[in-house]
Amino acid sequence: MATFLPFISTVFIALSAIFVAVGWYLIAKRKIDAHRKVMFWAAVLASVFFATYLSKTFFIGSTAFGGPEDVETYYRIFLLFHISMATIAAVLGIIQLVSGYKNNLSIHRKLGPYTSIIWFISATTGIAVYFLLYIIYPPGETTQLFRAILGTI
Repeated sequence: MATFLPFISTVFIALSAIFVAVGWYLIAKRKIDAHRKVMFWAAVLASVFFATYLSKTFFIGSTAFGGPEDVETYYRIFLLFHISMATIAAVLGIIQLVSGYKNNLSIHRKLGPYTSIIWFISATTGIAVYFLLYIIYPPGETTQLFRAILGTI
């Protein structure tokens, strides 16, 4: 279960990014109704990702980096970059959903491209974190969230 939930959450964030890409394509083709539907599902998929991630974090714990020490510093820098991008993407995504549903198109159009790019960066780096934690290197110990992010401080 400790490795299954991260796999599932990674699948959901990847699907969310694909839906965002499709939504971006649809709006470029002026297919507004299709854009709305696809972006709604992108948000649902991202929410499922977040619920899965939180469930694993709260009920099981966080996985520490299990790779070699000479890679660990680079991993932590990369992880902090990913966390920053994911946080910014989440905030911008909520702003985009609200502005889109309220038909505040001046904000929605202005932030849309930036939000999408940051979302892609977040999703891509999140997938890379999954690979670093579970595929490329053996998983480290299951520990508290901040200890998994920052190591022993």
